[in-house]
Amino acid sequence: MTLMEEWDQLAVEKSKNEKMAQQFWLDYYAQEKEVYAKMLAEPEKVYEGTVEELAQQFGMSTVYFGAFLDGINESIKEPNPVDQITAESHVKVEIDPEKLYYNMVANSADWLYKLPEWDNIITKERQAELYKQQKQSKIVRRKGPKIGRNDPCPCGSGKKYKFCCGR
Repeated sequence: MTLMEEWDQLAVEKSKNEKMAQQFWLDYYAQEKEVYAKMLAEPEKVYEGTVEELAQQFGMSTVYFGAFLDGINESIKEPNPVDQITAESHVKVEIDPEKLYYNMVANSADWLYKLPEWDNIITKERQAELYKQQKQSKIVRRKGPKIGRNDPCPCGSGKKYKFCCGR
């Protein structure tokens, strides 16, 4: 069984009870925050080894570390095949700081993108730029004014839109 399958099973099991689910996620997020703080303290360091070895290095269970890898996978230079990973799988984690910060903002993970370690990696100005850039990427813009049913058709036929291209 892969670590992601184990994680999914664990999450389903814990979600059966609301109080247990809340505690489960609080525990996971606290551990996740510690791992990010350690990694951001040495942003240029490349972490490599089996999932089990890295989990021990960061004080996490292998299942939790597998979930962590799934979360960080889009923000590292060479993504790992997280859906196939087991405790014995060899992985490499080399963060791309700006991409990681951007993705943390995208996931509304303020407990992560507000870590003080970011100040030593990315300037406050650049953090603000990345934040703004990510938030603006969600804005949907219309291409022009909406055509009303009774307006002339933009194709130039002279008919009302509802009797022409609006059908």
